[in-house]
Amino acid sequence: MPDGHACAAAGGECVPVLEIVNVTKRFGGFLAVNDVSLTVNRQQIAAVIGPNGAGKSTFFNLITGYLQPTAGHIRLNGHDITGVAPHKISSYGMGRSFQRTNIFPKLTVFDNIQAAFLVHRGRGGNFWSRADRFYRDETEALLRQIGLLDQADTVGGTLSYGNQKQLELGLALASDPTLLLLDEPTAGMSANETHDAIRLLERIAGERELTLLFTEHDMEVVFSIAQKIAVLHQGRKIAEGTPAEVRADPEVRRIYLGHH
Repeated sequence: MPDGHACAAAGGECVPVLEIVNVTKRFGGFLAVNDVSLTVNRQQIAAVIGPNGAGKSTFFNLITGYLQPTAGHIRLNGHDITGVAPHKISSYGMGRSFQRTNIFPKLTVFDNIQAAFLVHRGRGGNFWSRADRFYRDETEALLRQIGLLDQADTVGGTLSYGNQKQLELGLALASDPTLLLLDEPTAGMSANETHDAIRLLERIAGERELTLLFTEHDMEVVFSIAQKIAVLHQGRKIAEGTPAEVRADPEVRRIYLGHH
């Protein structure tokens, strides 16, 4: 099935950003991810869903280098990243946000983003030596884009949960990724925060020509933003397609949506 949205965004040509080929992960006798393949094309918004225990977190940790596959291959922007360390994968164009916020809680919002620029651009060693001179314009521009410029002087740990997730998104964007992985981006948010977060993601993905891959429990979020959905169950991919195709799939309805 052609990925229409992504191919249109890429000028009619499907350009793979992430290629996962027959990836398997065993923990002793337990098969956590079972021969899963998935391709995400440039500027596509794709989701991986499934019940608790389906293997989503393990799958994400394989893609991002926190776990090494038992079998299979993973390519990012043409590079084989199978088993490569997370910091090296980041240099190939992958950014990631986590289910639990991963910010510097005692630094201001501005300093959080500035520190991310310093680290990603190889100036981490200068952090305490006049580091405040570097990347001020870039930091301000990114804060404006994620909607936190008016809170630049606020200490990160005192922000609302929704704003902390915005800040974490900014930290991931500071590496200028082509592919952004989001683990439960709206987990713990109120309905209003969820709505705002999804609109923000859609806007930034368009402005920065990003490719997104995310996991999410909130099906309303998934079906409102994803152009392509892969469904995992007990480590195996049981369905893949557009939201309409996945919603209509008999096995998905039986296993995941509770229909018989």
